[in-house]
Amino acid sequence: MATAHLLRRASSAFLSSASTGPLRPRSPPLPGLLRPPRAAMATDSSASPFQKIQIQREDTTFDAYVVGKENAPGIVVLQEWWGVDYEIKNHAIHISQLGGGYRALIPDLYRGKVALDVAEAQHLMEGLDWQGAVKDIQASVKWLKSNGSPKVGVTGYCMGGALSIASGVLVPEVDAVVAFYGTPSSELADPSKAKAPIQAHFGEHDSFVGFSDVTAAKSLEEKLKSSGVPYEVHIYPGCSHAFMNTSPEALERKKGMGLTDENQEAVDLAWSRFSAWMGRFLGSA
Repeated sequence: MATAHLLRRASSAFLSSASTGPLRPRSPPLPGLLRPPRAAMATDSSASPFQKIQIQREDTTFDAYVVGKENAPGIVVLQEWWGVDYEIKNHAIHISQLGGGYRALIPDLYRGKVALDVAEAQHLMEGLDWQGAVKDIQASVKWLKSNGSPKVGVTGYCMGGALSIASGVLVPEVDAVVAFYGTPSSELADPSKAKAPIQAHFGEHDSFVGFSDVTAAKSLEEKLKSSGVPYEVHIYPGCSHAFMNTSPEALERKKGMGLTDENQEAVDLAWSRFSAWMGRFLGSA
């Protein structure tokens, strides 16, 4: 898959310098934030705010993690290449508390595996069945709609950002998309054929060439212009890849990969735009 190739090429430059340990966002502070697991598998805690469910599609079943108000609009939250770690769960908790509240659902695209370093994350992403992941997303959207969510959006980060845009093209049940620093390969999905409104966020200094750099962002914008759907593409000055990850652990790990930027104003602005977009197209409870 060309999307995986783009990420592999961009990530190879810092493989040897990447530190270990998953990331966790810090801001804004939220109750019930999850601390990092010690093992490389997604785990549950009795204190977790999430409900672990199973979703079936075709001949496969996968785990998913749900948080937020029942019968509220739903948002499927898609992992970075690390997997379903506490970082993406904290994003889902944050999202569930925006506006009047949402019901957030994280599908486990890696089937329980979580990477603890860049090399492992790259390996897991390269092994992903991208078309199968889109089917997981569609099944997740349908689960939310059949369990009380009148409308459902999709959001994601890095790998999940690319998949969220793909879902706006390929999954007719999706009502809105917000993507962070990721674009799908042309083999997976053509954004000019998007069916759902798409908002996308990129860092000015993102070095993932052809996947989430400024050139990729501007290419996406041109394709969305021809799609006829509402769209926004935002580029944040001074920000690199994964700029939404701002915890002390995340900042340390990013520095190990040569990403030294910190911009809380950009993070806050991105969340504000996210909330306005989903509120516009999904409403809130």
